[in-house]
Amino acid sequence: MIRLGIIGAGAVAHFHAASAARIINVELAAVCDLRPESATSVASPWGASTYTDYLAMFGEAGLDAVIVNTPHALHLEMVLAAAEHGLHVLVEKPMATTVADCDRMIEACRDAGVSLVIGQIQHFLPEKLAAQDVLAGGELGRVLMIRDYRTTDYRPGTRPAWFFSEAMAGGGALMNIGGHCLDRSIWFGGAPVESLNASTHKRFGVPVETDGAISLTLRNGVHVSVVVVSDATQRTDEVLIVCEHGTISCSPHSGTLVRSNGTTRTVWEPLPEDIQEGFFLQLVDFIKVLDGGTPKVSVEHARHIVEVVLASYKAAGTCSPLVLGPSGDATNTGRVLSEVP
Repeated sequence: MIRLGIIGAGAVAHFHAASAARIINVELAAVCDLRPESATSVASPWGASTYTDYLAMFGEAGLDAVIVNTPHALHLEMVLAAAEHGLHVLVEKPMATTVADCDRMIEACRDAGVSLVIGQIQHFLPEKLAAQDVLAGGELGRVLMIRDYRTTDYRPGTRPAWFFSEAMAGGGALMNIGGHCLDRSIWFGGAPVESLNASTHKRFGVPVETDGAISLTLRNGVHVSVVVVSDATQRTDEVLIVCEHGTISCSPHSGTLVRSNGTTRTVWEPLPEDIQEGFFLQLVDFIKVLDGGTPKVSVEHARHIVEVVLASYKAAGTCSPLVLGPSGDATNTGRVLSEVP
C-alpha cells in the first residue's frame, strides 16, 4: 500500500484526493495546509490525517509519496525536503519559478533515489488524448502549425493574492495559464522550442502580466501561436492544430473535432467528469513510475516549459526575438538565450 500525502488544499486538491481513492494500492494518509479547515475539507471524506506543517507530516504520517500543490515558489523547498525524507514527489505545474530551481529539484531527487514527476494535466485530459490519437493515426499528415488561445481572469480579487506576486508565482497569466498552452502545444507540435517572440500587458492595476502572446518556432519547423487574455468577452480554451490534410479543434467546452475534405466529425464530446478523469489518469501514471515505469511527461519537458515562459518574459522586455540554443556543459542551469539580430 502506497501512503500518499498532499501539501496544499487548494482548488485541485479534491481532484487528487478523489483520484487516490480510486486506486486499490493507494491510501490518502495525510493532507497539509496552513488553514486547518481547508486541510480537513480535503482529508475528512477519506479519513486522512491533517497537518499545518508539512515537515511534521513528513516525519509522522508514514508517507511513501507526496503531492505538492502549493504556490509555485514553494515547490523547491518542499521537493528538497521530500527527497531528504525519501519520499517520491508529484509536483503541480509549473515545476518551479526558475530553471535553476528545476535543476536543483531534479538533482536532489536523483541523488536521493526518489521519483520526481510534474503534474502537466493537459497530457491526461480526455479531449487532449483524443486529439493525440488522431495525430498518431497519421490520417492528417504532419502538423504544420498550432494556434492556442485561452482566456482567464487576472482582475484583483478573482484569485488568491499569491497569484499576483511575481516572487511567489513566478509571473502572471503566462506562467500560470500560458504554461498549460505551451505544454500542450509543444507536445502536439512534436519538438522543443527553437526561437520565440512575445508581448505582455499588465491591466487592472495588478503587478503581474494579465495578458500575453507568444510566437514560437519549434525545432522541427512547426509554428505555434499562444495567446492568453484576461476578462474576455467569451470563455475560450481551444488549441487548433493545422495539419497537411486537415485540422483538429480541441477544447474542454466543445470537445475534439476533426475537419478533413470538407467534412467535420466529433471524436470526443465533453463529459462533466473529464477533469476528474484527467487527474485520475495522472495519478495512475505517477503510481506506475513508483513501480519502475517511465512517466508520460518527462521532467525535461516540464523544465523546458519554465524555460520558455522565462524566455518569453525576456523577449517581451527587450522587444526582441530570442533563440534558445543548445544546452551548455553539465553545470549550465539553462539553455543559451540570444537575441536575433
